[in-house]
Amino acid sequence: MSIVPTPRRAALAFSVLVGLGVTAAHAQDTAPAAEHVKTTELQTVKVTASKRVENLQKVPVSLTVLTPEKLEAFGQAGDGVLQLASRAPSVYAETSYGREFPRFYIRGLGNSDFDLNASQPVSMVYDDIVQENPILKGFPLFDLAQVEVLRGPQGTLFGRNSPAGVIKFESVRPSQETSGYARVSYGSLGTANAEAALGGALGGHWSGRVSALGQHRDNWIDNTFTGKKDALGGYNERALRLQALYENGDFSALINTHARWLDGTATVNRANAITLGDNQFEAGFQRDKVAQDGRNQQHLFTWGSNLHLDWNLGDMSFTSITGLERATTYSLGDVDGGYGASFHLPMGPGFIPFPSETADAMPHDRQITQEFRLASNSQDRLNWQVGTYYFDEDIAISNFDYATFNDHALDGYANQTQRTKAWAVFGSVNYQLADDFELRAGTRYSHDKRDFRVDRLLSPLGAPPLTLTANPNDSRWSGDVTGTWTLSPNVNVYARVANGFRAPSVQGRVLFSDFISQAKPETITSYELGLKSTGMDNHVRFNADVYSYTMHNEQLTAVGGDINITRLINAKKTEGYGAEFDLEAYLTPNFVLTAGGSYNHTELKDPNLAVAVCGAQCTVLDPRNADGNALIDGNVLPNSPKWIGTLTARYGIPYGDSGEFFVYTDWNYRSQVNFFLYDSAEFKGKPLLEGGLRVGYNWDYGRREIALYGRNITNKRALIGAIDFNNRTGFVNDPRVIGVEFRAEL
Repeated sequence: MSIVPTPRRAALAFSVLVGLGVTAAHAQDTAPAAEHVKTTELQTVKVTASKRVENLQKVPVSLTVLTPEKLEAFGQAGDGVLQLASRAPSVYAETSYGREFPRFYIRGLGNSDFDLNASQPVSMVYDDIVQENPILKGFPLFDLAQVEVLRGPQGTLFGRNSPAGVIKFESVRPSQETSGYARVSYGSLGTANAEAALGGALGGHWSGRVSALGQHRDNWIDNTFTGKKDALGGYNERALRLQALYENGDFSALINTHARWLDGTATVNRANAITLGDNQFEAGFQRDKVAQDGRNQQHLFTWGSNLHLDWNLGDMSFTSITGLERATTYSLGDVDGGYGASFHLPMGPGFIPFPSETADAMPHDRQITQEFRLASNSQDRLNWQVGTYYFDEDIAISNFDYATFNDHALDGYANQTQRTKAWAVFGSVNYQLADDFELRAGTRYSHDKRDFRVDRLLSPLGAPPLTLTANPNDSRWSGDVTGTWTLSPNVNVYARVANGFRAPSVQGRVLFSDFISQAKPETITSYELGLKSTGMDNHVRFNADVYSYTMHNEQLTAVGGDINITRLINAKKTEGYGAEFDLEAYLTPNFVLTAGGSYNHTELKDPNLAVAVCGAQCTVLDPRNADGNALIDGNVLPNSPKWIGTLTARYGIPYGDSGEFFVYTDWNYRSQVNFFLYDSAEFKGKPLLEGGLRVGYNWDYGRREIALYGRNITNKRALIGAIDFNNRTGFVNDPRVIGVEFRAEL
């Protein structure tokens, strides 16, 4: 039986949050003084969630900031953007593509579509440029000032395709002051990480910064079918960012150019890894061994450039942001995860009804964006901004199917092209109605048009050539209204109502079908009550919120199933509600603790919505309709853990005049996730708790550091995804990595 978030329950939950915040703030007046103890205070965190620089505690939206220390803790082992999963409340991520195609979820809302033109309800914004295509979203994390996670619809300022939220990445900007760092690490599995940055004055009004990253892992998975040791699992990744900043009086111009190269292994699929009737690993499963007759390789190159222009006009500022992003990729994998087939014995592991080896390529992806903004400079009572936005994307996709049993001969080939153009106008205003009450409101009008075409040239099933087109378009308003009450200098509460939308989508994988699928626009209305507080002489920061939302026509992807066709569908209604919190505390001058957590409830509300179920043997738990499809009314959304928790702790022991021994640990937890829209006993991931550890010594006031590190230190083994159309195929998390790292700063 579902629990409905009644106003009384919401008020009760919110009153508990306010009580916790007021207690923390009041404690600063009642805590005993520690006159002889040198204290360390929390620093003010500046964010740009509202497209102007503000104090985190003054921004009335559910927001988490990930600092460089947190990002570096897991980056040392070669982890990429996917490692943001479960490191902020209500945030989860997964992939079936390897390192190049992350799929993010916030408050349970995301998209499991693996096509290269898939749209997602979580918007990724790098240095103020939206990364629309999922291939662009995987840019590595290095030399970042911070990452901001905005939960809930962000339709006013970020527009289309942000109904779940936004993740913003801010690079360290150039300055006239010379600064930089270098860090190198090496660990088990041949895991190597090297990154460096250097910035400073270039002469005159110019400054610059160059940042570079290299990541490598050896192949570490043996292929027992071919007899090749260390056949899979490795990668080589490089990334570069060049920035130049011109500042002269009231004008500044920032030029950013960046690129990424990736060569390595796509996701390694494991045939029949899951026990029938349960979501356990099959007996004898080994993470470092597979038995496959298919090929696996992945190549990617992306590059882009953007130009930020800012003019200070006295009471106002004018901003222009121009962006260009380009990408190419090719990814090939053994989808069935094994060898042979029922008509081509021997086969294994387990029963494999037919072989499946496929590849997707993106020979062309070009994205152009332009934003103009006119905004008031900070005033006492009234602040405003208005703007326009333009988006133009042109992509080409190729789908391939290979006959594994026939020397990998090409037996399926199709080309897709898609051109998307969108524009918007927006505005927002903040007004201090009273000394203790501020009102914020905004609105945006968006228009979106998409021209899609697919040509099937060769069918694995022997079907004739085929050409299909689609031209969806949509125009829509979105907006938000927020009221903020200041209860004390250290505590404020807010109430926010916001809506957003995702533009129409098209899916055209026609190698095994004769149709394309389209999804209507999805819309969301969200209600949020939040608390922002600091206390204990600025040693504790506690922020929390409760929320609920209703989404209409949610765009969902029915993946695979026994018909081996991926299609887009709309659910009439989706409901969600939950609670989130962030905590940061200096418990002693040398001991800092951060924690975050969330409860997320999601439920599909569509009595007639049905999807195809597994083609492999599995135990479907949903009722079926007359066609044998699963009725998914009442199900949770896929990849939407009910509980997420994160914890970090750092303890330092001063040594000498400028040195310190330290230990840093981070842990993140997510509860069970369902991999597909239908519910089955097999295709779900068990609760997962992973931890990391750093033990080291720094000197010269932190400018030099050497440390031992460990990721997944308990060597936890878990299913993190599955494929259901061929057999009970699964893929797993990475094993434990232990290594050493050295870091130096200028």
